[in-house]
Amino acid sequence: MKSIKKLVLSTAIAALTAGAAYAENIKIAFIDPLSGPFAATGTNGLKQFEYAADALVNDKGGILDGVKFEVVGYDNKISPKESLIQLQVAIDQGARFVVQGNSSGVANALTDAINKHNRRNPDSQVLFLNYAAVDPALTNDKCNFWHFRFDANADIKMDALTDAIAKNEAIKKIYVIGQDYSFGKAVAAAAVSMLSAKRPDIEIVGNELHPIGKVKDFTPYARKIVSSGADAVITGNWGSDMLGLGKAVIENGFEGPIYTYYAAGSGITAAFGEAGKGSIRLISEGQINPPASDEAKALYDGFLARFPDGNIDMPRIFNTVGMLAAAMEKAGTSTDAVAIATALEGMTFPGYFGGELRMRAEDHQLIQDMHIGMHTNEGVDYTYDSSDYGILVESTIKNASADIATTCKMKRP
Repeated sequence: MKSIKKLVLSTAIAALTAGAAYAENIKIAFIDPLSGPFAATGTNGLKQFEYAADALVNDKGGILDGVKFEVVGYDNKISPKESLIQLQVAIDQGARFVVQGNSSGVANALTDAINKHNRRNPDSQVLFLNYAAVDPALTNDKCNFWHFRFDANADIKMDALTDAIAKNEAIKKIYVIGQDYSFGKAVAAAAVSMLSAKRPDIEIVGNELHPIGKVKDFTPYARKIVSSGADAVITGNWGSDMLGLGKAVIENGFEGPIYTYYAAGSGITAAFGEAGKGSIRLISEGQINPPASDEAKALYDGFLARFPDGNIDMPRIFNTVGMLAAAMEKAGTSTDAVAIATALEGMTFPGYFGGELRMRAEDHQLIQDMHIGMHTNEGVDYTYDSSDYGILVESTIKNASADIATTCKMKRP
């Protein structure tokens, strides 16, 4: 009987010890689509966060006194309403850091909700680490102390794209098309404004929006693009909408460059294949081909060893994790949101995939190099989607739009 009691007691102590260790983990809530038409994009993003947390923090013994990162996925079905439900679930389960990127509509809902939560709940404040939602408003009129963006916003990307387009004298007519929500509208507005300033001779022969995630056949749009006589296309489409639009445009005979924000990975590269070679252009951060450094190559090799069918198509995810860990080390805490946010403000950091990063304190917009790459099967060290194709960097814009204006009026706690 004594041996049984002793066994029960030791088991209970072990359970409590394990529970205490588990509680020390820093929960990072990944709130993005894990089902539905954009599931491939969300799932690959989650894989990248999980690997980054392990490779950059956990496998190195954690931070501070051995604290480790635990990334937990929450399926928001690309819905702002569902995202708010998942946010509350995540907070109730102890998450104090939220990462999200797919849909600026979702990001706008989250940043408002987190701002309100933090005012009402000073003992459970949350930081929002935005890794891909690029509506410029998020670091302008809607900026807040709790939100940090690790991707370049739509205006920064368009500034880089239109610089390249302006140098191409063969482009006289452009068709702009995108998804009908805040991000798509921001892309269109920036394209029209910047092209007008840099190449007033270029004619915008089409400027339209389509429902996000609902168009099954993009052929009617593609035929309008071809019949317009456009020399080039600009689109901010992502996920299944990028694939559907791009394939329809190419299949209907369009031969000019298609300038995109998100035409790589998550099945898109493999689906384009040979048809996209030489026509698909991508504006992005982080240099994959050629690898920016031996460290970048080692990270990608390690990722593929764990996820053979995955892609590092968002290098900014690694920068998000690395800068969060560095901010915690600098602040000397893994729980004080105000101290960690303050440490992030103005931080400079060596990007894992090239270039120095700077988190601008005025609006929490990360300033970094931008790259314009081409979809090809030539000269690429790393391909996407287990295909023969990847994105090869053609040109680099150092510290893109570092002096871009912001209307942010940051209110700090």
